[in-house]
Amino acid sequence: MTTEAATRRMPGAPCWVSLLAHSLPVTQEFYGALFGWEFRPGPQHFGPYSRAFLDGREVAGVGELAPDRHLPVSWTTYLASDDADVTAEQIRSCGGTVGVGPLDADDDTGRMAIASDPQGAIFGVWQGRSMMGTAFTGEPGTAVWNELVTRDTAAVGPFYEHVFGFEAEPLSPDDTADFDYLTLHLKDHPVAGIHGVGSALPRDRGSHWMTYFAVSDTDAAMRRVTELGGHVLDGAHDSAHGRLATVSDSEGAVFTLISGAEGPSPHP
Repeated sequence: MTTEAATRRMPGAPCWVSLLAHSLPVTQEFYGALFGWEFRPGPQHFGPYSRAFLDGREVAGVGELAPDRHLPVSWTTYLASDDADVTAEQIRSCGGTVGVGPLDADDDTGRMAIASDPQGAIFGVWQGRSMMGTAFTGEPGTAVWNELVTRDTAAVGPFYEHVFGFEAEPLSPDDTADFDYLTLHLKDHPVAGIHGVGSALPRDRGSHWMTYFAVSDTDAAMRRVTELGGHVLDGAHDSAHGRLATVSDSEGAVFTLISGAEGPSPHP
């Protein structure tokens, strides 16, 4: 196992991303065309569900909402756990909410829960058994970074530190005096970020976890998104960590494209 793969399996590290959509066929068509994903059936706990594969390796999950559930579609970041039940109790004791589970996946690949932090951002907990999470990352079509977008880091940073054991490192004043950002570390490895955006937090979304997917060419991928019926929310721009664009798929699920990433934390 590579160091990178081992890091993603550390308790607390993002290990999986999953999307609940209104139409599984429509969503599969979109991401298949954008990232080259192929799909195979997965656990059917909450309805139709497929796992996405790239070059034969698992990279994400896509499920279908029940027809009577008129919820906005969104990507969910799952954080690894050695014991989902213990983590669920820690979430509750630190002011979060556990909305689903913990429960076993019906193919015995692991145990999971869906929770939200004190600011309402939804995330998953995954205790892997035969399936530990995404099989690889760092290549185009894979998730390469997960970032909590919230009002301010001080309000929610301690929750993630206490529940998951992160060591939070703020940006130095030399980076920017006005940029509220924490990089979350596990055993000195940066694994996720918290971005405080203040009043710029979308009112229709609130606090949320953002998934960054690697692409070989951000501008080309952005154009492909619109061709496939998606939308560009924040056009391509360069950052210290790569070229970024925030987009939504054909059903409105928001994610970020990044190319040329040279570091683990692609904040602006």
